[in-house]
Amino acid sequence: MKCILAFAAAIGAMLPALAHATAEDEVRAAFDKFVIAQNAHDLKAMKVLLLDSPNVLLITRGKPVWGREEILRNLETRYKGTWLLEPERKEFRMIPVSRRVMQVYAPTQLAVGEPGAEPAKVHAYLNLVMVKTPEGWRISSLLPILVAPQ
Repeated sequence: MKCILAFAAAIGAMLPALAHATAEDEVRAAFDKFVIAQNAHDLKAMKVLLLDSPNVLLITRGKPVWGREEILRNLETRYKGTWLLEPERKEFRMIPVSRRVMQVYAPTQLAVGEPGAEPAKVHAYLNLVMVKTPEGWRISSLLPILVAPQ
């Protein structure tokens, strides 16, 4: 009986770690969908990935854009030109904030440009806050930090 109790206690102690690994796998999968949607200029996929809230935040060109629909309008304009994300997978990190909130840090090379213009290569630290909803992990904020060329 003591062996069974010890085994049950050991399994019980491992369950939080297993649940955490699952959350990290889910967040990584959501981030991968985000990159695919961005590179495909897929507004429908982005709509699903963004939290349906007026408090969703994107910082772009030094200005805040609030709300899912406003962010989608902003992306629609960006998608008319060159817009390509290439995350540095080896530097990708997730920082658990709570069971339902995860900070994502992803150094990324961006190729951005107006239609018909030569795209600029930009290095940025993408910072996303993702929230677990009944539908899955959603982006509640996207805060890129541009890195000056060195």
